[in-house]
Amino acid sequence: EKTSDKEDEKEIDWEEILPRNDDYVPKEEFDRSKKEYRLVQVSPRGLVDHLFDQLKMMNLKPYEVQIAHEIIWNIDERGYLTAPIENIAYSLSVTAAQVERVLKQIQQMDPAGIGARDLRECLLIQLRQMKGVEDSILIIRDHFDDFANRRFPQIMKSLGWEKERIQRVQDTIVKLNPRPGSSLAAADSNYVVPDLTVEKVGDNYVVEVNDTRLPELRISSSYMQMISNGEKLNSETKNYLRKKIDMAKWFIQAIHQRRLTMIRVMKAIIKRQSDFFEDPRNPLKPMILKDIAEDVHMDISTISRVSNGKYVQLYSGIYELKYFFNEGMMDNSGEEVSTRIIKKKLNEIIESEDKQKPYSDDTLAKLLKKEGYPIARRTVAKYREQSRIPVARLRRSI
Repeated sequence: EKTSDKEDEKEIDWEEILPRNDDYVPKEEFDRSKKEYRLVQVSPRGLVDHLFDQLKMMNLKPYEVQIAHEIIWNIDERGYLTAPIENIAYSLSVTAAQVERVLKQIQQMDPAGIGARDLRECLLIQLRQMKGVEDSILIIRDHFDDFANRRFPQIMKSLGWEKERIQRVQDTIVKLNPRPGSSLAAADSNYVVPDLTVEKVGDNYVVEVNDTRLPELRISSSYMQMISNGEKLNSETKNYLRKKIDMAKWFIQAIHQRRLTMIRVMKAIIKRQSDFFEDPRNPLKPMILKDIAEDVHMDISTISRVSNGKYVQLYSGIYELKYFFNEGMMDNSGEEVSTRIIKKKLNEIIESEDKQKPYSDDTLAKLLKKEGYPIARRTVAKYREQSRIPVARLRRSI
């Protein structure tokens, strides 16, 4: 009880917690002379709606309409039928042949290639709606695996074709849409609002937290009024109020500490990547989470949370904080270089290769070693996949 009485007597520094000006500011009077315009956004029609609109214009029997509905609802966002014909037939108590007949009619709908069960069927549907593409139909129908794996010499030898003929087929097929449903998918606009801004003022960089979207946090003035009338409150109510105030104060301080941590981390990144911040054309230096953690005397997990999903606005654009982190390795001269430099050199070598005889990963590793980057073949494969570059056989041209 003595402890409780002493806590009641503690004074709270309201000047520190509460804003000095808590006056209510009324809104401006509505000006009826101004016209109000509202932007009405029309919801884009999706693939399913588009197919059902076309289905209404088809002369189908009632049971066929039921089958068509089941097929359309089993077409994914790419435009492919995901349910087996047998499953649809079983669920509707019809034959697989009846479902197949309805599917063939749906496959004549727009967009071309809709309702296919695999890529080969998707391409054939599109080609059969075109004229003068008999060679392309022949290749996709009878030599799809060889064509997909770019085994052009085998195709030419099998069919007795010249190079120019298979080239015309390739030029036609590459214009087809392998994901016909994607053309009607609603595009989501993802906007990035930077969490930090960096501006160079003189010789220094000024880092600010972009928290304009966050509301101003403060203790409600009603609590101040209740505490001011403390003599009318019992001990239990006072303790309850003090507990809530302490919780609110802790939360405000946590938000403030988060801002300070983000600024410290950003300043540490700038210090280590100063060349890039001077000129974005300069390569990034090798830097990992551990380096920044040691610089700011924090745990690696804290640096990971601060950098994950956070963006910074520079004069050259918006960058994700994770962009500045990259591993390094030693080159032949013993100097540490960023893996981004190695990936860039790898891309340059692949772009300059003979497309009829593209380099294998083993050859790429040897060429990189000559450039001063001794890395293993499996590392080359890893960097190539990260850059979304296919294997040699898929890079081969006719």
